[in-house]
Amino acid sequence: MLLIKTRRDVLLAPLQAVSGIVERRHTLPILSNVLLEKRGQVLTLLATDIEIQITTSTTGASGEGDGAVTVGARKLQEILRSLPDTAEVSLVLEDRRMQVKAGKSRFNLQTLPADDFPCMALSEGEVKRLAVSQKQFRHLLAQTHYSMATQDVRYYLNGLLLLVDGGELRAVATDGHRLAYASMALGDIGDASPPDGSQRQEVILPRKTVIELNRLLADSDEPLSIEILPAQIRFHFGQINLVSKLIDGRFPDYQRVIPTALRNVVTVNRSLLLQSMIRAAILTNEKFRGVRLVLADGSLKIMAANAEQEEAQEEIEVDYSGEPLDVGFNVSYLLDVLNNTADDIIEWGFNDANSSALLTIPGNDRFKYVVMPMRI
Repeated sequence: MLLIKTRRDVLLAPLQAVSGIVERRHTLPILSNVLLEKRGQVLTLLATDIEIQITTSTTGASGEGDGAVTVGARKLQEILRSLPDTAEVSLVLEDRRMQVKAGKSRFNLQTLPADDFPCMALSEGEVKRLAVSQKQFRHLLAQTHYSMATQDVRYYLNGLLLLVDGGELRAVATDGHRLAYASMALGDIGDASPPDGSQRQEVILPRKTVIELNRLLADSDEPLSIEILPAQIRFHFGQINLVSKLIDGRFPDYQRVIPTALRNVVTVNRSLLLQSMIRAAILTNEKFRGVRLVLADGSLKIMAANAEQEEAQEEIEVDYSGEPLDVGFNVSYLLDVLNNTADDIIEWGFNDANSSALLTIPGNDRFKYVVMPMRI
């Protein structure tokens, strides 16, 4: 049966959108597949790893009949990528095998029944609805996601806190060594206030969900709809629906981590500091990644050394006239924040060499980055 006949790009774009969550190796083989379901001219694609589910659809899929089947997501994607941009592609189902035809190319792929595909059940309960633009939410994630922990035993740190408080949406991520905070104003948040009448609600998004959203969201003013439930969160934008489980845990009180009283503040050009950090990082110890910062009136020196007794030193002009400071930091933590901030000027506030530093943007109280010092 001819299931689908269409242009290569019509099939590849939605396949790329859903296949990012597909694992190459899985204990359940069908989870390496993508579900293709054709109804008339509409083709729906669905992928899941049990924790996250992404669905999208496309039109213009002609063919003899309707049907559904699952096929290896990565293999189909790699085949389509390798074909010419203007290729006409046909997917033909015969005896539990799918033949992909394009010009004189033929590929026969194994399939598994669509009825066996483990689609996520949509949870029920009180729903909180938010409406923002894709650009706004993507910017919120970009300012914070790099501070998430990776495989920490404190599982609630392997994700990102999303907090709705009145007319504000906040995102917070921390791995115990640094913390990134960003917020944005909300417009109309619909009719979804919690039962007690308060507007405050917080959930923890899994790391993989945050990474997928960062990949899929467009840098545009197109709308993004968010629905928050007790154990699940849903995102709808364009033709994409993403459903994710939430991390069941209590996120640390981030407000206690952000220093409020700072004796000294230095103002520095972000691009200048970033380039100096990149050069100094070349000679850091690969495991240690420490750089030493020496701050004096109008000057900041960045120094690095490694086990081979190689050394690097950078010096830049800064706006500073406070106490001298000699302190060490993990250069990766500093590069993360500098690479994910677009503003020209950064303010760095501190008390002493043993307390955490606070990086902010002048005139912007919606972004804060806290980083702990390290011994060099």
